[in-house]
Amino acid sequence: MKSIALKENKDFRRLYYRGKSEAASCLVTYVMKSNFSVTRVGITSGKKIGNAVKRNRARRLIRAAFSEYEGRLNGYYDIVFVARTRTAQVKMQDVQRQMEEQLRKLGVLSEKAD
Repeated sequence: MKSIALKENKDFRRLYYRGKSEAASCLVTYVMKSNFSVTRVGITSGKKIGNAVKRNRARRLIRAAFSEYEGRLNGYYDIVFVARTRTAQVKMQDVQRQMEEQLRKLGVLSEKAD
């Protein structure tokens, strides 16, 4: 199941205010059931993370980590991942571990692997 990018500010704001969330040391995840028959994913990284190189690395890590779980979602969701200051300094495996834990707690990830 392929996802598309979430780009509109109003969609991000809707998730921040109405979506369920989970936070960890290097990642915050907001999730809400999608009104569309496709999963939409948004990734944000603020200036607190560092310069453009660090922000882009953080987004790249999150995008790569999500690609591992994309096929295991149990439905269609709007998901926003917010990078934290530590995201740019940790390894890919740390981001994956935290992401899997958060998606499980939020009830988005199914147990079966494709």
